[in-house]
Amino acid sequence: MISVTAQNLLHLLATYGYWAVFVFIAIESMGIPFPGETMLLVAAIYAGTTHRLSILLVIVAAASGAILGDNLGFIIGRVGGYRLLRRYGHYIRLDERKLKLGQYLFMKHGGKVVFFGRFVAVLRAWAAFLAGTNRMRWPGFLLFNALGGIVWATLFGLGGYYLGDNIHRLTGPVAIACTVLATLVIIAFLI
Repeated sequence: MISVTAQNLLHLLATYGYWAVFVFIAIESMGIPFPGETMLLVAAIYAGTTHRLSILLVIVAAASGAILGDNLGFIIGRVGGYRLLRRYGHYIRLDERKLKLGQYLFMKHGGKVVFFGRFVAVLRAWAAFLAGTNRMRWPGFLLFNALGGIVWATLFGLGGYYLGDNIHRLTGPVAIACTVLATLVIIAFLI
């Protein structure tokens, strides 16, 4: 993952606004390790704290980036994913038996994997690629991908927004303690 700080993300948000949210999440959703979810949380907290961004547009940018990025990841998986996994999978302890298990799981539970994968850090980046690799039908993928992206962006966006909107109401040591606690919870959740 690229090393970024909250300061870097805030600078990108101030400079590029909703496009930064869209691009970060689209890149992560294509299967590239990137701090997309972190950008969503930072943007939502920033919107709640400063009101310089509309939380509705942050959510729209996040969901759109997730859906587009996942579709690109799906296409990459469909075109060359199985060959890539057979050739390089041993580097990540992925053997033929695990590839067959993945095919079975996507045939049996593909929609659930795509939808709920949006909420699991490791799966979020790889679910679309794996869906394409395992030949999940695109209409079903698109449906579960769009639903997952919209629900994920809404829950995380509103959660961050309400945190940012209410954090300024606390003063002094309580505000510092809450900020530290919230940051630790977010980091722990992302790990």
